[in-house]
Amino acid sequence: MLVAVPLVLVMVAVVAVVAVARSGITRPVDNMFGDQHLKTIVALVELHKVRYGAYPARLSELKFIGKWDELPIQVVSYCAAEDRQSYYVEVQRGWAFKPGDLAQEQPAEFWQGTGFRRDLGPCRGR
Repeated sequence: MLVAVPLVLVMVAVVAVVAVARSGITRPVDNMFGDQHLKTIVALVELHKVRYGAYPARLSELKFIGKWDELPIQVVSYCAAEDRQSYYVEVQRGWAFKPGDLAQEQPAEFWQGTGFRRDLGPCRGR
C-alpha cells in the first residue's frame, strides 16, 4: 500500500505534465526563453570565432562564460562544420518545453555576418 501511493502520485504528475505540454499554454514563454537562449549562444560562439579564428567544436570549449550562460549551453543542440568556419544551433528547450523553430523565425538580417548554416542541422548523432 505504501508503494502504491507514490506510484499513483508519479502517474498523476506525468499525466499533468503531458496535458500542459499538449495544451500549448507554455508556448509563448517557451518561445521567449528559447529566443534568449538562441541569441546568447549565437553571441558566445561568434565571440569565440573573433577571439580564436574558428567556431568551437563543442560548446564546452567556450571560455569566460557567465553563470547565466550555463543554462542556454545546456538546452541547445550545437554542431560546427568540420572546418569550424560555420555552425548550426537549435534550441531544444525554452522555459519548460521545446519552442518553435526560432532560427527560422529570426529575420535574415539577424544571421548576416554569422556562420550559421541551416544545412548543417540537425546535429543529432554528431
